[in-house]
Amino acid sequence: MAWDHGLLVREIAEKVRIIERAAQRIRAELLNEGYLDRERVGHRNRCRVHPELPLRHPLERHHRVGELLTALNDDAN
Repeated sequence: MAWDHGLLVREIAEKVRIIERAAQRIRAELLNEGYLDRERVGHRNRCRVHPELPLRHPLERHHRVGELLTALNDDAN
């Protein structure tokens, strides 16, 4: 979602190899906790990630979401 804001939940689930219901639950948690913003565009929802927020796990809260995204993007290249 960080790189393609218009992905469907089904597409996210396929990419990370989890069931669609699990992807829906995770996305809902991230929306409720403020890690994502959702905007309705036509018939689709677009989600924007907040890279400035700390990671959720207490042991990793000193790192930001953006750091993780950068590391994942570097690994993909």
